[in-house]
Amino acid sequence: MLIKKDFCLKPFNTFGIEVETRQAAMITSLNDLHELFEDGHLKNQQILVLGEGSNILFTDHFEGIVLLNQMRGKKVIRETEQHIILQVSGGEFWSSLVDFTVENSWYGLENLSLIPGTVGAAPVQNIGAYGIELKDVMKSLEAFELATGRVVHFDNKACEFAYRNSIFKQQHKGKYFILNVTFQLNKAPNFHLEYGPLKEAFANVDPSKIDLKQVSELIKTIRRSKLPEPEELKNAGSFFKNPVVNISKLELLRKQFTDMPVYKLSDKKFKLAAGWLVEQCGWKGKRIGDAGVYEKQSLVLVNFGNASGKEMLALAISIQKSVKKKFGIDLDMEVNVV
Repeated sequence: MLIKKDFCLKPFNTFGIEVETRQAAMITSLNDLHELFEDGHLKNQQILVLGEGSNILFTDHFEGIVLLNQMRGKKVIRETEQHIILQVSGGEFWSSLVDFTVENSWYGLENLSLIPGTVGAAPVQNIGAYGIELKDVMKSLEAFELATGRVVHFDNKACEFAYRNSIFKQQHKGKYFILNVTFQLNKAPNFHLEYGPLKEAFANVDPSKIDLKQVSELIKTIRRSKLPEPEELKNAGSFFKNPVVNISKLELLRKQFTDMPVYKLSDKKFKLAAGWLVEQCGWKGKRIGDAGVYEKQSLVLVNFGNASGKEMLALAISIQKSVKKKFGIDLDMEVNVV
């Protein structure tokens, strides 16, 4: 297998940061990983698994080997009266997968339309949008353990999914290369339209008349209205997680900020809108050099040209400090900083 040296990663991160990795390998099959393992390339050096690079911020060159997930393929492995069990290779583009399921009238992924990235990266982040998360549709996955060369099976429970989190971001961070993900999709409609704009759009529509493609296209329209395309403005989508607070903290905040949007998760837990918090601190549309905050959505940090990873990170840290000072809330980064 050809190991590329001093490989430029600018085309492989949606922030467009100009960095290099000491080594890189294009992974198109399980055999490629076995070969790297047997030849000792996965020992005694840093390893980074990279898909589309849509959730990563490079702050320096990478002194190790980057494994670029280029594995492709989709296959129905089982079909029942109610479900389609679909296995998808980790290098497939997520947005293309959603379009594929919509075209085949398989329900379950439509709320996750137009999310950038690859299928293999989706479980790591437990991607989610408009009331649905990956954990709601994923049945299992297979991953290559980089330290041992074993292929390991993880069912949904073993992934320990949480809000924008999984075992692959915690105790298993950097230890696995996700080969494929298996989804359980529905043959019959099972729409989740509780999110504001979706609820409004279909308020007066007979549920039996709602079309799968219609839902997917509406979600794409909503996303495009809020989030810039990386091809037009270099970004990694939402940079911060929506913070979750308890009832006592919420009551304190509401006394001072009566119009603060709140989403109830349970009787004791409430989600706040990180974008609103950032906007209230005056950051919306602000720019420092080529690093800035998107004018239409304060959750999105943008590289307007040639900002470095360090400059983008400095901006993010400044925003965190502002939110902490004004609201007493710690904003966690959703984007992985390397």
